[in-house]
Order: sequence, then structure tokens, then C-alpha cells
Amino acid sequence: MAAIDIAGFVADLKDHAVDHGFHVHDERHFVETYSLRQAWEVDLHPEEACGGPLDLHLSLEVDPRVLLSFEDLIVTLPEDDDPPEGFWFPLLFTWSLPPLPHGPDLLLLATDLAGVGGAEFPLEVSAIDSYPSATDPSERSLTIVARIEVSLSHVFSGQEQLCVVLDRCAEVSHHLLDRAPAWLGDDRL
Repeated sequence: MAAIDIAGFVADLKDHAVDHGFHVHDERHFVETYSLRQAWEVDLHPEEACGGPLDLHLSLEVDPRVLLSFEDLIVTLPEDDDPPEGFWFPLLFTWSLPPLPHGPDLLLLATDLAGVGGAEFPLEVSAIDSYPSATDPSERSLTIVARIEVSLSHVFSGQEQLCVVLDRCAEVSHHLLDRAPAWLGDDRL
């Protein structure tokens, strides 16, 4: 039996996201057959953005070597000892918007989002400019990524709640939703 219930952690994370005002659309679980590396993916967005234009994608990457090393230490610990620190899984949050006819200045957006995410929740801003045809103006697709480390010892002991992280995700989502109408050239959103 595994020391950590990753599927249970992801289910709790989804329920917790709902409590923080998100709507969950889909969940996927991938297992690489050769290495047994796993990825848990969840598609969600703020409740008020159910019709678009913002999507949020969570991805938890499970490295079997890290998991097995942690479990090897857990079975040798006396019952009353705390689980060891230093074992982490990456959890990525990726926001995306559709092609934006009036895309933002990336430096300005990155600066604004740095104030929203703070030092504890750094955000990477990137964009792809595409041209539907040679005579059309460019359209900018935005992607914003935040990466945190999930402590296996906190997951094991039931202490990994991620309330602050989900609150920051909501703030970033609302920041992007407030600006999306101008970027899309549609004041009706």
C-alpha cells in the first residue's frame, strides 16, 4: 500500500478549488508505462468565466523515484516521528487566453502580475504572435505559468491545504478577466 494517496490529494485539491470559486471541467491522469512517471491534470476556471475567455490548467507531476524514496524513509520512521522534509512534486498552474487582436504589452503585464502573485507565487508571462494570413494583423495568444512545489511530508500528514495558492490563482484569474475585454476588442465581456 502506498504511503501517499496521490489520487485522493488531487480529488481534495479539486474540491478545495471549488471552495475558492473555481469551476472544474475535466481531470486526466497519465501514466508513462516505462518509467511509471505520472501526471495529473485538471482543467478549471473561475465560476464567472464559464463561457470563456480564460482557462486555467493545473498539472501535478509525480516522479516515481521521489515517491519511492519518500516511502522508503516513511516505513523506517518510528510511529511518532514527523515525516521527512525535502521531497517535492511540482504543481504547475497555466492560464491561457484565446488569440487577442489587441494583445497587451508583455513587460507591463508581467510587472502587473508580479504585484498580484507576489514573491511567493512568481508568474511567468509568455506570448505567441500568430498571423492567420499574410494580410491579417498579428494575434497574440497569452500564457501565464506559476510553479510551486508540493511537499510530500505535508501531503502525507494532511497539512497541504494550498488555500493561499488558490487565493492567488483567483486573484490572477480576476486580474486577467478584468483586462480581457480590451485585449479581445469586445466590451461586452
